[in-house]
Amino acid sequence: MTNDLAAFEKIPVKIFSNSEQASIFVANEIASRIRTTQKENKHCVLGLATGSTPTRVYAELVKLHKAGLSFKNVHTFNLDEYYPMQPESLQSYVRFMNEHLFNHIDVPKNQIHIPDGTLPKDKVADFCREYEKMIDDLGGIDIQVLGIGRTGHIGFNEPGSSEKSLTRLVTLDQVTRIDAASDFFGEENVPRKAITMGVGSIMKARKCFMMAWGEGKAAVIKKAVEGPVTDQVPSSFLQKHPDCLVVLDEASSSELVRKKTPWILDTLDWNDKLIRKAVVWLCMKVKKPVLKLTNHDYMEHGMGDIITEYGSAYKVNIKVFNDLQHTITGWPGGKPNADDSHRPERANPFPKRVIIFSPHPDDDVISMGGTFIRLVDQGHEVHVAYQTSGNIAVFDDDAVRFADFVRDFNHEFGLSKADGEKFYQKIVQSIREKGPGQNDSDEVLKIKGLIRRGEAKAGGRYVGIPDDQMHFLDMPFYETGAVKKKPLGEEDIKIVMDIIEKVKPHQIYAAGDLSDPHGTHRVCLAAIFEAVNRLKTKDYMKDCWLWLYRGAWQEWDIDQIEMAVPLSPDELMRKRRAVFKHQSQKDSAMFPGSDKREFWMRAEDRNHATAEAYNALGLAEYEAMEAFVRHKF
Repeated sequence: MTNDLAAFEKIPVKIFSNSEQASIFVANEIASRIRTTQKENKHCVLGLATGSTPTRVYAELVKLHKAGLSFKNVHTFNLDEYYPMQPESLQSYVRFMNEHLFNHIDVPKNQIHIPDGTLPKDKVADFCREYEKMIDDLGGIDIQVLGIGRTGHIGFNEPGSSEKSLTRLVTLDQVTRIDAASDFFGEENVPRKAITMGVGSIMKARKCFMMAWGEGKAAVIKKAVEGPVTDQVPSSFLQKHPDCLVVLDEASSSELVRKKTPWILDTLDWNDKLIRKAVVWLCMKVKKPVLKLTNHDYMEHGMGDIITEYGSAYKVNIKVFNDLQHTITGWPGGKPNADDSHRPERANPFPKRVIIFSPHPDDDVISMGGTFIRLVDQGHEVHVAYQTSGNIAVFDDDAVRFADFVRDFNHEFGLSKADGEKFYQKIVQSIREKGPGQNDSDEVLKIKGLIRRGEAKAGGRYVGIPDDQMHFLDMPFYETGAVKKKPLGEEDIKIVMDIIEKVKPHQIYAAGDLSDPHGTHRVCLAAIFEAVNRLKTKDYMKDCWLWLYRGAWQEWDIDQIEMAVPLSPDELMRKRRAVFKHQSQKDSAMFPGSDKREFWMRAEDRNHATAEAYNALGLAEYEAMEAFVRHKF
């Protein structure tokens, strides 16, 4: 293979298998620059970003500091801050930087610079000019760390920002405010303005690293890297930067031409997986089912070397058609007494012991409710492990309603009326005194957790499993009472290991839906992977398969799917009813993300779309399908 795969990319791009490896790379580049300046008896100026993207970079820098890296010669300038914003607020970037980096390294406090969100409005312009002057007086920024927003913004430079713009007060785009809503417990609490370094400020840095993780950033990365330079995608201005590197994980790179359609760029070493990906793409491109593709179709779209290898389109078509057909099964736990040589799951053992890991108390029924129902109906022993309480995703009104229920319950059943009234008033007062975006009291969090636990139990009972097969893990990383969570810890991993060892499953289902905007799905999956890795030598694990589901935030692409479970209209309705048991998340969820649809609507639309895609490829027509990818460990 030649090196033409980056032909469409107008900024150098480096792709890593995961965000952890990518973050370590960036941290090491920063550390190298710091060490170089130290040897030269010079200072090092870093431009720093906030948000979920750079957190692992900062964690690695803290590790390097503990191993001996000093930051005493470092001056830092943060990209932005909400306005207005108090530095001690939960959402403050001052607090973010202190918690993730500054409190753990030896950088002098007077060398840390973050835009001031407390200034009177008439003082902001002078502050911004002084901010630029401080950077210039230090000789400019050596390394600028950047994330990228869904609007294509860098810093808070929203669409329409000038290439020459400097540090200033800006109005936030509606999309940016929606994306920030989860941090502020509601879009209405997100500030409408921010102070940000400008595009021109960023372009003056000697070196830039723009990072992105996850499928949710793939589309905007394509625009920034391969699209035209335009103020409608401010990050595209980096195409003009003399030394910028875009650092991605596999998921965020998935829309780049070299990843999505590499065959149009170069001659490839074709394998079965790549052929299936290419043929599915070709079908969608020419709007034909697999078995109707012709030699001409292949030749016209850069895939002639497949025909050269296989001899004819017919042979390739049959191969891919059979491959796709073999992913479809109505028996997700395996069909007993059947030839399983062309089925995605084993026939034996039957029935199987199954664990469905659900990051939040409703992901099980939202993302794989139809398969869940099918597994129970077909006689398998199905356990659900709810990994977190989901307590921060309950509205205050619901907590008050349930506290009121406790008060009336006590009265109706002759229990202490005074205690019920006292408890109710305590809850109401706690909620009244809580400011926007502030943490709930421990009592309120317990109520909210119990609300979600009760809903999960109702969903499980509706599907048909007994209470003792529902497990509430309440993993400690989540239980902060805030959107910001603790890092995954040893106790979290041990909790997951314990439930696996208790059940000794033949199947594990886990959420591979990593576009969850506040990261809980990602952390929960990391805990499962680590637990499975530690347990993989156990005898029972040698007969355990791990399937990854999606559905709440995105769906697997057709070329990735290894098991597709068709759902009838009746089964889809049963799934919907199971989702409706989660009443606190119905109608309006606390953290809906950028998709305004209710979660059950999103899931059904994706299930319909998967079935329609199979149908368009020439396979059987179903009402809906849930899709899975097997993770081999």
